Amino acid sequence: MHTLYDVQEWLKQFGYINLMPNRLDAIYLMAQEIKNLHEKGILADDDHDYLTASMILKKEERLERVHGSN
Repeated sequence: MHTLYDVQEWLKQFGYINLMPNRLDAIYLMAQEIKNLHEKGILADDDHDYLTASMILKKEERLERVHGSN
């Protein structure tokens, strides 16, 4: 998993499908979904995909805030 698209595809296995047209909103909702899955015990603290997806979303959010407003 390397991209935001990869995170979206990974989340589909949990029933999450992104329908948000705004990229920043989509990133926020994906992060919330991952957080909910973690809190429910579906994703463990040391789950590689969970950690990787979280880092990708944080990076994409930061990039979108810096470059998305241009």
